[in-house]
Amino acid sequence: MSRIDALLGAMTLTEKLGQLTMTAAGSAVTGPFIAGDSTDAIRAGSIGNLLNLMGAEPVRELQRIAVEESRLGIPLLIALDVIHGYRTLFPVPLAETALFDPEVWERTAREAAREASAEGIAMTFAPMLDVARDPRWGRGVEGFGEDPWVGGCLARAKVRGYQGSDLSAADALAAVAKHYGAYGAVTAGREYAAVDVSERALREVHLPPFEAAVTAGVSSVMPAFTDLAGIPMTAHAGLLREWLRGRLGFDGVIVSDYNAIGELIAHGVASDRAQAAALALRAGVDIDMMADAYRYGLPEALQRGLVSAALIDEAVRRVLRLKERLGLFEDPYRRGTSPESSTAMAERRRFARAVGARAIVMLKNAGDALPLADSLRRLLVVGPLADAAAEMRGPWHAAASADGCVSVLAGLRAALPQMRIEHALGVDIDVEDTSAIATALRRCRQSDAVVLCLGEASLMSGEAASRASLDLPGRQRTLTESICKHARSCGKPVIAVLFSGRPLAVPWLIEQADAVLAAWFLGAEAGHAIADVITGKVSPSGRTPVSWPRAVGQVPIFFGQRPSGRPADPANRYSSRYLDVANDPLFAFGHGLSYGRFKLSSLRVTPESLGADETLAIQVDVLNEGRRAAQETVFLFTHRPLASVTRPLLELKGFAKIELRPGESATVTLQLPATELRYLGPDLQPVLEAGAVEILVGPCADRAQLLQKTVQVRASGASRLPPPS
Repeated sequence: MSRIDALLGAMTLTEKLGQLTMTAAGSAVTGPFIAGDSTDAIRAGSIGNLLNLMGAEPVRELQRIAVEESRLGIPLLIALDVIHGYRTLFPVPLAETALFDPEVWERTAREAAREASAEGIAMTFAPMLDVARDPRWGRGVEGFGEDPWVGGCLARAKVRGYQGSDLSAADALAAVAKHYGAYGAVTAGREYAAVDVSERALREVHLPPFEAAVTAGVSSVMPAFTDLAGIPMTAHAGLLREWLRGRLGFDGVIVSDYNAIGELIAHGVASDRAQAAALALRAGVDIDMMADAYRYGLPEALQRGLVSAALIDEAVRRVLRLKERLGLFEDPYRRGTSPESSTAMAERRRFARAVGARAIVMLKNAGDALPLADSLRRLLVVGPLADAAAEMRGPWHAAASADGCVSVLAGLRAALPQMRIEHALGVDIDVEDTSAIATALRRCRQSDAVVLCLGEASLMSGEAASRASLDLPGRQRTLTESICKHARSCGKPVIAVLFSGRPLAVPWLIEQADAVLAAWFLGAEAGHAIADVITGKVSPSGRTPVSWPRAVGQVPIFFGQRPSGRPADPANRYSSRYLDVANDPLFAFGHGLSYGRFKLSSLRVTPESLGADETLAIQVDVLNEGRRAAQETVFLFTHRPLASVTRPLLELKGFAKIELRPGESATVTLQLPATELRYLGPDLQPVLEAGAVEILVGPCADRAQLLQKTVQVRASGASRLPPPS
């Protein structure tokens, strides 16, 4: 008899429901504690999983109680939101996506797993795989942006990084793909609001990243808080039990979001806790996080015949199997036993600095304002985010302390010891007082250049951080316009460093500043990373993973829109356009400047006619015509001008990076299998149709900057391909 069978046979109902219960815990001066409960619940077996517990000693103590003082000695599963680092923070996920480098995506997850597991954590609620095309929604900061193909790449990289090659290893974390599915499409970008998207959008846009995560072997999936077309995801048997488990073959653990099972009552689909618990369990949810619906509601649901004992056992078996795969039964203390070396921690900080510098997107650089000229002697660093180390952490900063991060001011002072660097606040982010602007202007007059640090506070993005405005909050525009007006009058460059967890609609800032850097929230080494770019030690290479709108009225805005029967025509009022703003974004997906200047030429595509089992080889020559070494990102898009279903104007199918010295050229080669050209036909089944396909290659999703060739697909329109595994 297997260990799991033996345990199931020995467990009481209370102990079984304990394995399906996850409760928040923490640590205090008096020792570890459990929110709304006591450690006696662990001893009794009525709590089998914990979240939000940090620190090796508290983790070990609660694990000891479970293993040594409960009747069956089943170890706890201890989880945390390790989103972009544990104690050493990397850039927030949206910023990290700007690297377009799957090897780095994987390594940052691996480093975060090593650091968190060294203190006993065994599961992370990451990666977030929600496609985010509405920047009003604050949780876009946790994800990869607007494109599902990028989401699939990132899903595979993060699952590999967190879980490693052996989930039972002491430095592995069980990854949780969240929030299944379409959470990013909440109404009006408003957190927790309803979602209603077409079946095609669901299948083509929102589910593919989760399919990629399942294929990569993700251990767990978390349904979204939200409903989808009237059915809350926590109770969505069609997408959880039938699609995720049945069609995709996912056999791991499904864990609810925080109190989501209890919220089925507020959604209006359950009358009480017992019915809510039954709906979630029948849909396939294994672990109830923070609602206490399973341990208190399922006994009544059993009595009322709403669920069966077999269904409970099925869920318990999956939870125990995950604990077994994590190696918790063999050695429940394997995570958190061996502290990391100072050498490993120092190397992680160096890596965080390098990743931070590469995540920065240079949106504008007029007149080569950057890098700063060596002739400058006095620099003013001004703005509410100039000396704000704590804000550099961004949302979801796990166990990272505020004093563990480097501010912009500190980074520049360390990088430029020969330069006199003054500091002024100017304005606070969320205060209307402008009295300190006068001091900032006085110091501006005494400086040779200005670094203006602007943007959102870190908690203005993330969960429960939707914003109706995409402009700078508070009186930052007043400060900016005052500084820029003075600087223009005396020829001083103004470099704006923009912090945010979303693209902002700030065309006025782009117009007035000489250079603009999108710095997002870069984590522990933010100040040093920004200084590396500003001083020219590192050439910026980040590329926007989301389209930047000109105005909030354009959202949702993304490059993968479908064509209209009346395409935009400035000369025709009765075409698909705005009266007061252009249709195109302020910055296209993939936009980003560097200290080089790249030219792409000689696009070659072979063969020119493609069969169903063949692969295209796509080559393009890249030349650095600039005066500095730099890195370029080359994107591969496709478009079907004629198909049985209208296809997006651009579909991303690949990207590559190349680093070139001044005057150096090289050839970039990309592969495109015919299977990447299939799509869902009129009946929502995958199909590869014969016909022309445009191959477009360039630095971003601006068609004016793309080189183009057309190939022919020879497949029959009736030819069906099996769905992706």
